[in-house]
Amino acid sequence: MIQFILSRLLRALMTLFIIVSFAFFVMRLSGDPLSRFFDVGNTPPEVIEAFRRQWGLDQPIWVQFYKYLVAVLHGDLGNSMRENRPALDVVLDRLPATLAIMAPTLLLKTALGLLAGITAALHRNSVFDRLIMSISVLGFTVPTFVLALVLALIFAVQLRWLPSGGYSSPLHMVLPIVTLSIAGAAVIARYARSAMVEVLGQPFVRTAHAKGVPWTKIVIRHVLPNAAVPIVTIFGFMLGSMVGGAVIVESVFSWPGIGRLLISSVTSRDLAVVQVILLLIGAMMVVSNLLVDLLYGVIDPRMRMPHPAKA
Repeated sequence: MIQFILSRLLRALMTLFIIVSFAFFVMRLSGDPLSRFFDVGNTPPEVIEAFRRQWGLDQPIWVQFYKYLVAVLHGDLGNSMRENRPALDVVLDRLPATLAIMAPTLLLKTALGLLAGITAALHRNSVFDRLIMSISVLGFTVPTFVLALVLALIFAVQLRWLPSGGYSSPLHMVLPIVTLSIAGAAVIARYARSAMVEVLGQPFVRTAHAKGVPWTKIVIRHVLPNAAVPIVTIFGFMLGSMVGGAVIVESVFSWPGIGRLLISSVTSRDLAVVQVILLLIGAMMVVSNLLVDLLYGVIDPRMRMPHPAKA
C-alpha cells in the first residue's frame, strides 16, 4: 500500500512540474506583455527598459524559468502586472465567487447524473431508458455557451424570473449553476448507466437473483460497489475541473470568479496571474486524480497489488 501511495505521489509531483513549465513557456512565447501596457512605438526606450528590468523580462528565458522555479519552491508566485500586488492574492480574492457556484454544481450534477444513470440501467432498453439517454446526449453535445445563452434568453429576458448576470444576490447563482449542472449530469448519467449495465450482466448477479436475494439488496450490495470505479473516475475529473470549468459560464453571466479573471488576465498579458490560475487548476486536477487513485485501492483491493514481472 505504501509503494502504491508513493508511486502516485511521485506521478503527481511530475505532473505539477510539467504544468508549471507549460504555463511559464506558453505565456512568454505567445506574446510580449509590453504591448498591453505601453504604446511601444511612442514610449521612450528607457521606460521600456525599466519595465523589462522590473519584471525580469530583460533576461534570457531559461534564466527567467530558473528564477521562477526557485521562487515557486519558496512560495513566491510573483506579482500582478496590472495590480502590482501578489498574484496569489489576486486569484484568492476571486476564488470564493467561483466556489460559490462550483460546489453546489458538483453536488447537483452528481445527484442528478447518478439518479438518471442508475434508473436508466435498471430499466434498460425501455422507453424510459431511451428518453433519459437521449436527453443526456443532448445535454453534453450542446456547447456550454449556447446553453447558457438559451437559458438566459428564456428565464432572464423572456420570463424575467432570474437576473441575467451579476453577483449581488443568491438568485444570480441559479443560471450559472443550472447551466453547468446540465452538461455534467448528462456525462455522469451515461457513465453510470454503462457501468451499471455491464455489472448487471455478470454471472454473480444472475446467481444472486436465482437464489432469491431481493433485487434491492442485489443492487445496493453487489451492483453499485462493482460499478463504482468508472463513476469515481468521472467524479474525480469533475472535482479537479471545478475551477477551470467555469470560464465560459462566468463570462456569459458576468460572474466575478477565477474563470473570468483568467480571460481578462490572458487578454492583458498579466503573466503571474495566469500562471497562478493554471497552477491552481493543475493542482486541483492532480489532487483529485490522486484521491481517485487512492479510492481505487479502497474500492478494488486488486488495484493495489503490484503487477507480476514478465519473464
